[in-house]
Amino acid sequence: MTTDETRTRVLDGVTVVDLSTFVTGGFATTMLANQGAEVIKVERPGTGDDSRHSGPPFVAPGDYDGPGRTPDEGESPYFWTVNYDKRSVELDLKTDEGLAALYDLAREADVFVENFRPGTADRIGVGYDDIRERNEDVVYCSISAFGDSGPWSERPGYDLLVQGTSGIMSVTGPEDGDPVKVGLPQTDLITAMWAAFGIMGALFRRELTGEGDRVELAMHDAALPWLTKQAAKAFVGEQPTRMGTKDPVLAPYQAYPTADGYLNVGCANQKLWRGLCEAIGRAELADDPRFETNADRVEHMDELEAELSATFEERTTDEWVERLAEEAGLPVGPVYDVPTALDNEQTEARGVVTTLEHPAVGEIDALEHPLNYEHAEAGFDDAPPLLGEDTEAVLRDLGYGNAELDQLREAGAIPDR
Repeated sequence: MTTDETRTRVLDGVTVVDLSTFVTGGFATTMLANQGAEVIKVERPGTGDDSRHSGPPFVAPGDYDGPGRTPDEGESPYFWTVNYDKRSVELDLKTDEGLAALYDLAREADVFVENFRPGTADRIGVGYDDIRERNEDVVYCSISAFGDSGPWSERPGYDLLVQGTSGIMSVTGPEDGDPVKVGLPQTDLITAMWAAFGIMGALFRRELTGEGDRVELAMHDAALPWLTKQAAKAFVGEQPTRMGTKDPVLAPYQAYPTADGYLNVGCANQKLWRGLCEAIGRAELADDPRFETNADRVEHMDELEAELSATFEERTTDEWVERLAEEAGLPVGPVYDVPTALDNEQTEARGVVTTLEHPAVGEIDALEHPLNYEHAEAGFDDAPPLLGEDTEAVLRDLGYGNAELDQLREAGAIPDR
């Protein structure tokens, strides 16, 4: 029987070497770190991951004088959110000595992650064949904007571009407005989740067969399956459009203005719809031929919006939440700003926002991941690393002594502190 003393993490004992920058690889390996993997983040000397320089805001490093260093502008909280619980190693892969040290890391790794443009990893000596030659059982993950094949394969790409090519921007924003980028780096995060899923699947297959594998994915490909409702319309010849907060196939399923803000209402089946009409004192709407079925309500969505908005504007958001969610048990809720989303009784009760001790700036807030197991542990133990914080420690773990470290410094493969 599993007890609290014997609970382990799903990926305890798994080592990940992460050459990626920005979010796609970074968030994928953070997901693996949350499940117990040791993630060794290999960064460019002096510069590090590009997301270290994403800001403002930046947090000044103060008088920190331990191992590692912070960028000149300070620490980026954005970098923190996708790099918890990792170790940072600075290696100049343009030197023979730095590349050799990377190969030593790769020999001990279970997973190797890169997000170079297709062809770049092979050119600099860290492609799948290069790493597999040194570690036959490795799970190697390649992430790019448009993949290894197709006419766009050599194009560079970021979240903004892929939100455009995937159709997401075309269905986001007000009905009569311009295309709008989702406020989150959505396609970066979508891709990261697919990558982590693929890596976990390849690790499971390796347990069954003893064989490593290469997982290859593109941001553009990763975003398309998330279109779901919009793709369903396109597949039958309809043109999905921007609808604000409305839904293409459900009603009422949108945000409505209240006396002091907005209320999300998701009462889209018949029982919920009738319950809503009763609870807001508009029982007659349930028998209105325009709104009788979900299909009728979708067909007359603008008229439904006008009727419900007039009613919801009579009370505050909190009053409606208490009446409809708490008392009537209906799926309605407030539209929070980000600080309120991070600091409310539900978020606190679930422990989603926690704290970690950062070596340069002290205690920082951190976002935990949502997986809770009955018989396994999950969660972050350590703050995101300073640039190169673990360079010498990781290399010493591989058997490097003082002489070897001095040689790496002289060759410029690692920084000379």
